[in-house]
Amino acid sequence: MTPPDLARTGLTPQEYAWICEQLHRPPNRLELGMFGVMWSEHCCYKNSKPFLRQLPTQGAQVVVGPGENAGVVDLGGVYLAFKVESHNHPSAVEPFQGAATGVGGILRDIFTLGARPIALLNSLRFGDLNVPRNRALLTGVVAGISHYGNCVGVPTVGGEVYCDPVYNGNPLVNVMALGVLSTPQVMPSAARGVGNPVVYVGATTGRDGIGGASFASAELAEDTQAQRPAVQVGDPFLEKCLIEACLTAFATGAVVACQDMGAAGLTCATSEMAAKGGVGIRLDLDAIPVRETGMHPLEFMLSESQERMLLVVARGREAEVLPIFHRWGLEAVIAGEVIAEPEVQIIYKQQVVAQIPAPALTEHTPIYEREILPEPPLAVQTHWQWQPEALPPATPAGILGRSWNDIVLTLFDQPNLGSKRWIYRQYDQQVQNNTAILPGMADAAVVRVRGHLGVAATMDGNGRWVWLDPERGAMAMVAEAARNLSCVGAEPLAVTDNLNFGSPEKPEIYWQLAMACRGLATACRALGTPVTGGNVSLYNETQGQAIYPTPVVGMVGRVADIRRRCTMQWQVGQCLYLLGIPWGQDSPMVGLGGSEYLVAIHGLVTGRPPAVDLAQEQRVQRICRTGIAQGWVQAAHDVSDGGVLIALAEMAIAGDCGVQITINVPLETRWDEFLFAEGGSRIWVTVAPEYRSVWESYLTEELPGAWGFWGMTGGDALVIQTAHDPIVNLPVAAMRQAWANCFPRRLEAQTPSPA
Repeated sequence: MTPPDLARTGLTPQEYAWICEQLHRPPNRLELGMFGVMWSEHCCYKNSKPFLRQLPTQGAQVVVGPGENAGVVDLGGVYLAFKVESHNHPSAVEPFQGAATGVGGILRDIFTLGARPIALLNSLRFGDLNVPRNRALLTGVVAGISHYGNCVGVPTVGGEVYCDPVYNGNPLVNVMALGVLSTPQVMPSAARGVGNPVVYVGATTGRDGIGGASFASAELAEDTQAQRPAVQVGDPFLEKCLIEACLTAFATGAVVACQDMGAAGLTCATSEMAAKGGVGIRLDLDAIPVRETGMHPLEFMLSESQERMLLVVARGREAEVLPIFHRWGLEAVIAGEVIAEPEVQIIYKQQVVAQIPAPALTEHTPIYEREILPEPPLAVQTHWQWQPEALPPATPAGILGRSWNDIVLTLFDQPNLGSKRWIYRQYDQQVQNNTAILPGMADAAVVRVRGHLGVAATMDGNGRWVWLDPERGAMAMVAEAARNLSCVGAEPLAVTDNLNFGSPEKPEIYWQLAMACRGLATACRALGTPVTGGNVSLYNETQGQAIYPTPVVGMVGRVADIRRRCTMQWQVGQCLYLLGIPWGQDSPMVGLGGSEYLVAIHGLVTGRPPAVDLAQEQRVQRICRTGIAQGWVQAAHDVSDGGVLIALAEMAIAGDCGVQITINVPLETRWDEFLFAEGGSRIWVTVAPEYRSVWESYLTEELPGAWGFWGMTGGDALVIQTAHDPIVNLPVAAMRQAWANCFPRRLEAQTPSPA
């Protein structure tokens, strides 16, 4: 027999039966609510865990892998904690607070380990910006990110933004944080020591965010305003106090374990700490500081009020810890104790109101291994049959009566290719005074860690490619992330990922998830970048319409000497080279399938993304890094969205300097493919003339047949021509104007409220 309110918990009748089996009795209403949040996809990964097991998680550089609040890697005597999390559904309902609390939550994952946060990045997706609601969602999300990050004093140093109608009403807000530890020892989250007090610290508990984990594991309703109570409210100034108080308390040695109260609040913190330690926790709700009166036990346990932590403190040392939090103006009370029985006991008004084995909430959860489609869906196979020959004829003069000059300017006016300065100028990029490369200057962010040692970080994803071919798209995404790090001179180390998909209960979406995870695993293994943790966000659908499958990779790399960091800003008189598949060479690694050009100019989302040669990718990236470390390479930029020509134009804009290139290609060249094809593990680099000889000797030996010299930088225009025909002749100033005005012209008019 199932309770009448089962649907409100997100649990199925079968899951209810499993709960009864584990408890040997029916759960009461409070216990059922606790199971509802802990057995949600957001907390237990019941549909995705089988695929996550195939990801590589070990490596010499990995200090802490999956299982703790964040991963940790060794930078070389300094240890970096990093992780990515999503706050998609809350941001769709209340964009400012949804995004702001996403920042607060990921920061807590970092300093819970004892790491001091040093940087933030984000990966954002929005719908068509011609739709007022999507513009309002974007402005609200950006305002929330900037408010929280700026106030808490952690720089936002990089990220990515894409827009597509498939994200209408269902934005994606993925936030990544980095923190530094001086030792490889982290603050554990496993409770231990029977009799040790459990201490509640931080903000008071209210009714905001109740059931947030379940809300994040369900399709968005048409009336999103009715879901506002599931969205948390953050206070960045209080979080700053919490950071300092926690790090000070950890330094005393009196804190045994720590867990932040993010998704599922007290329920998650108590059950995970207990289960990981093989012990139990007894929690007295009457001791919990509250900001509202009349709260019921279920509200206490499901509240996701922000800026709260749960500590286990060594018995007898409470007086060393509690005053630290009081000095910072924070709540700090003994609210329970560690017990021998491996269960979560909840006390309210001196009565036991919930008693659940901790493993039942965290380990003995449902895992669904559904049948994977034996072959790609018919629609995908149809897209794979598309060929560029289906497009109108393209000549040296242009296509569809439009010149290539006009095509380039049109592409730069698209949100996916235009400047994101309107967004990142709202973020404090230099607080803490360690940002070595500012947003917009290079393919990845670089932050000083200690002395001349630095860390590079990037976030990358391409939902369109993953939709067209999940395995290839995911492989390409990992390759691009590593390539972005290599372009600033960083050695790629490790990955944190965020898997944003629709409902796994639909066969085609379950297939997407399976193939994308296979691609991630293959690429991470080949490139030596193990996955140290991440997040899964499923059920990203609105009224039955799923988003593109959008896995996002956050990758970090070691910069041995930030004085040798590299940007995309070339200068006058430098030699220009393309590394990777030669420009104009026919190859399955290069193509127009799924390209920005196809979408923006022809309105087509079709084709098959190019294959990825991971061995070639490794070679090209290693050579780029070596060139930077030796001081030969002066500027570097990878070829990605928009293809070879757009990458060249971006370097010209960054360096405020043109280039003239004369090409020799067959008359039957497919000109749009030549200019805008994507893929190919390609990187543009410039080299000072005095290094040309040694550089070309190195390339001849290490990358035979996969590089080319294309000219010298200079002038005030980007010029591409054959011996007989001009192809592109665009002043750098004209390109910059189209590129720079992309977001301002769409967003600087008054934007209505998303409500």
